[in-house]
Amino acid sequence: METDLTNRTDQGTDKETLYMLGGVALVIMGAGLVLSSPTVRRYLGQVGFGNFSSAVLPDIERYFRLRAM
Repeated sequence: METDLTNRTDQGTDKETLYMLGGVALVIMGAGLVLSSPTVRRYLGQVGFGNFSSAVLPDIERYFRLRAM
């Protein structure tokens, strides 16, 4: 009887994980579709998102170097 309850719990966890990963994939695909629009790219260029990412990149690299030590 215990194994039957354990199998049901495992199947429920697997299904929830599958739903979560499917949702993450849809979010990533949706963001890619939005960011591929020329209008959105133009607005991000005006806001200066490219400057922001180039300013943050050295900090991220430094963080990974410190973490590898």
